Amino acid sequence: MKKSLFLLASLFVMVGCTPSNASPTPPTPPKPAPQKPKPMAKLPAKLSEATRTFFAGSLAEVSSPEPVAPEHKLKLSELEAYRNAMWQLWRESNKAFSEEKLPALALISETMPSHVWNLPNEEDGGQSFPARMPFYYGYKGARPSAGYPLFLYLHGSGDKGPEWENGRRFAGQFKDGPSIYFVPQIPNEGQLYRWWQRSKLHAWEKLLRLALLSDEVDPLRIYFFGISEGGYGSQRLASYYADYLAGAGPMAGGEPLINAPVENCQHIAFSLRTGSKDNMFHRDRLTQITKDAFEAQQARYPGYYKHFIQLIPGFGHGIPYEPTTPWLAQHKRTPHPKSVRWEDYPVDGVYRQGFYNLQPLETPKDIERFFYEEEIAGNTINLKISSVTYTSVENSPNWGFPMRYEKTFTPATSGKIRVYLSPELVDLSKPVRILINGREVYSAQPTLSWKVMAESCTTFFDPLRLFPVALDLSY
Repeated sequence: MKKSLFLLASLFVMVGCTPSNASPTPPTPPKPAPQKPKPMAKLPAKLSEATRTFFAGSLAEVSSPEPVAPEHKLKLSELEAYRNAMWQLWRESNKAFSEEKLPALALISETMPSHVWNLPNEEDGGQSFPARMPFYYGYKGARPSAGYPLFLYLHGSGDKGPEWENGRRFAGQFKDGPSIYFVPQIPNEGQLYRWWQRSKLHAWEKLLRLALLSDEVDPLRIYFFGISEGGYGSQRLASYYADYLAGAGPMAGGEPLINAPVENCQHIAFSLRTGSKDNMFHRDRLTQITKDAFEAQQARYPGYYKHFIQLIPGFGHGIPYEPTTPWLAQHKRTPHPKSVRWEDYPVDGVYRQGFYNLQPLETPKDIERFFYEEEIAGNTINLKISSVTYTSVENSPNWGFPMRYEKTFTPATSGKIRVYLSPELVDLSKPVRILINGREVYSAQPTLSWKVMAESCTTFFDPLRLFPVALDLSY
């Protein structure tokens, strides 16, 4: 695994939050009446069993021998039925997998129960620390027919007990209902008080996987947000996990953009609200740099990069928090974009497996970051791949860390990438043409495959990204 050359420690700050008590929320009414059953393909028993075995090995992260998905050709006319059958097998495999699950939803209140996930141990200064993450998981309002929006709230870096309780109160107070809140408490303090560190990445991917399996959560309406240290964390995670999110809302924060490339937020609603007088660690300046970057991207690519970035006059580190989540809740995820911009970068040394429909397979080990630009027009896919280097052009006069960068993009000359395809992206009944950096690397009629769909399921664990086609292309 490549190690990051650019990891900058998040800045350790205190948040003073005194939200009012949550107003009473009516209990959830009965779920909507069952809809017409979805078409479900009848699978051969051996195929079902082999797929369960593949899923079980993938969930357990078995590496030797690596699990292999079974092969089975698909017909385009039957794809919906096969997708439904695949997702049902995935549900069954996750249910059988031994792990701490999401608990039953509780009404958000002062007396709601808390729960715990035990995460992989965290490392600091050569020592290993258990990572025990308490959390609240609750709802408010009547369940929408498509499921609840899900908000992940990340607290600030004061004493973690009161900060966590503030998050529970915010969950009831903010006018974003009906909604579900996942409110975690940071497992460890000191230098491990960062929401983007490796052990916490395990938690967020588990949360996304289990939420997308839940009938309670709308897969098009997942949002990450937080305050202060939670603002730093949610800004980083917004860029890193943008393909799962409808929106993200850091507050009272501001990251150097090397930690949160704006390009990745092309299809999400992004809010960043900071006090105009919040100059500790240059949060005000970093918020302005982020605003400038979003405006530049939006001018270059009209219709994309929706944002609500504000330096609030007269306020310091404490700001009005209420506007963020109602603004986010207006927006839905774009699961199948035909225009993708992705800077593939490590967070705490960990790279994403893939992003939207792209999965890097091989890259030069001496290059840390790559930038992918995908444009789909009809059945032609233009893909540009570049390496990325950063040069600092503005440093903190007080604390010495780099605040603003210029990027250099150099066309990549070697590597291998997997391009996943689906009927939402191209017409799979016709030939597909793919160019990488201007050179044609594929022109043929793609074949639909159960094996590919199973692999995409374990890569993205997303009901909206069960891809039946994968093209592995060298460049």
